[in-house]
Amino acid sequence: MRSQICRSARTILSAASKQASRSFSGGRAAAAALTFRGRVQALSSSGSFESGNAFRGWISGVLAIPAAAYMLQEQEAHAAEVLEFPHLILMEQTFIAIKPDGVQRGLISEIISRFERKGYKLVAIKILVPSKDFAQKHYHDLKERPFFDGLCDFLSSGPVIAMVWEGEGVIKYGRKLIGATDPQKSEPGTIRGDLAVVVERNIIHGSDGPETAKDEIKLWFKPEELVSYTNNAEKWIYGVN
Repeated sequence: MRSQICRSARTILSAASKQASRSFSGGRAAAAALTFRGRVQALSSSGSFESGNAFRGWISGVLAIPAAAYMLQEQEAHAAEVLEFPHLILMEQTFIAIKPDGVQRGLISEIISRFERKGYKLVAIKILVPSKDFAQKHYHDLKERPFFDGLCDFLSSGPVIAMVWEGEGVIKYGRKLIGATDPQKSEPGTIRGDLAVVVERNIIHGSDGPETAKDEIKLWFKPEELVSYTNNAEKWIYGVN
């Protein structure tokens, strides 16, 4: 009887090992363990094992080792990735546009330099004169506001510098760099606080959230117009060695 138990155990362990090996590669270690435990349960309840409870406990311990080891390995790999490349986890993109008044006043380099000095990376840029129809698509969320037409007329009145900036927290902090919509309420040190006077001519636009950024980038740029590259300064900005 004992030799029969050993042979049965070896057969089950071999099958479970193969199944677990396949499952681990796809992150399904728990599923393999549950399947194997089910086989042990059925075998012990049929009377093939004299001490089913003890054997099930031993099998559970055996199965827990590779499953736990696999999960620990994944956690360690993830932690190592975060430590080595912390910016890769939180990297995001935002849409920034210098409006016709900012272009006409010669503020392009001033505005770009503020984002560069912060440590953000420019991954797309172009100059264009948007059509009225295009401006309406950009400001579609404001179409019910009384100033909608005037806003669209102004955006389409001259050249606009459209840009995509990339970096950790660039959407939220990009808005801080820009300042409040009304320059009179913008803090000194912000772009609008330092360079603009009235809300009708506030020189710059920036995405106000992740979904808006995604939609605006898609509206203004084709995917192939965005450039992916490593900035040599990133190791000094994010601590990547």
